[in-house]
Amino acid sequence: MKSLSHIRTEYKKGSLDQQDLDKNPLNLLSVWLEQAVSAKVPEPTSMCLSTINSSGGVSSRIVLAKKVNLEGITFFTNYESSKAQQINANPLASIVFYWAELERQIRIEGKVEKISEKLSDEYYYSRPLQSKLGAWASAQSTVISSRDVLEKSFKQAEEKWGDSPPRPPFWGGLILIPSEFEFWQGRPSRLHDRFSYTNSYSKTDTKKWLVQRLAP
Repeated sequence: MKSLSHIRTEYKKGSLDQQDLDKNPLNLLSVWLEQAVSAKVPEPTSMCLSTINSSGGVSSRIVLAKKVNLEGITFFTNYESSKAQQINANPLASIVFYWAELERQIRIEGKVEKISEKLSDEYYYSRPLQSKLGAWASAQSTVISSRDVLEKSFKQAEEKWGDSPPRPPFWGGLILIPSEFEFWQGRPSRLHDRFSYTNSYSKTDTKKWLVQRLAP
């Protein structure tokens, strides 16, 4: 493998000043997400979710944010998957959004909870049919002997449920309720702009957020 040490990128696309910040970081997250969508960034809602495993180590994977509001960031999964089991044992988690095209990153830490069955139903029934059936077909994170096992399971779900599959009882939404944010904007000479929001989160009292500039 060739040396990686010479690879450099000079960040020049933007800046982040105190005046650009919202009192509530979830509002700023929404703005940056909208700008990523408008810029046609590939998979603008993708985020790296990190959880704590049974050995005390960190497990990370990419998931898609499906809702952002003043309550937190919502995503969906199989409740029997490894990430859901880890969250059930230890609800503390972190997520990272990274948009290379905009030279931006957001790091978020908080506690994860299940959303209501009603909200899980609303999202599930808005999905394409193939995605609904896929939720039934995949025993997520379990070992399977071959691709054929997965395709056979999908076929069985298709034959059983047809065009109207119900939401599986083992599938639904999780919401990360943030307690800490960090917004990062790349700048020249590695003098990046970084701002943290810390302290307890309250959707009714945005004054609880302490905003500080961090050295890059």
